[in-house]
Amino acid sequence: MTDDPAPTTMHIGELADRTGLSNRTIRHYDEVGLLRPSGRTEGGFRLYTETDLARLLIIRRMKPLGFTLDQMADLLAVVDALAVTADATERARLRTQLDEYVRDTEERRARLEQHLAMADEFLGILRSR
Repeated sequence: MTDDPAPTTMHIGELADRTGLSNRTIRHYDEVGLLRPSGRTEGGFRLYTETDLARLLIIRRMKPLGFTLDQMADLLAVVDALAVTADATERARLRTQLDEYVRDTEERRARLEQHLAMADEFLGILRSR
């Protein structure tokens, strides 16, 4: 029998440093239920794991694409459920939801690409003056 070591934890400041997000933003995500700390110190300080970091990076990647907090929560719930659901019917339903998010993300990315092309064109105009 082997004991798995306890996961390495970090305080909110380290999590903020590693993600480029502010402590305030991370606390807000906790308040709205997007990212719960994995634990707390005896003094009540939030503790986060590498799994929490990965989840926060997903959230951070969704924000510039214009996803709302509710959409983020919904997508994370789908991903979480897919990780633990064995029922084939439920997995198919969840997969359909995930596929809808993939299509939505592709459309959002295409719009961003168009905006970037327009910004590049505008920069070219400015530089030529």
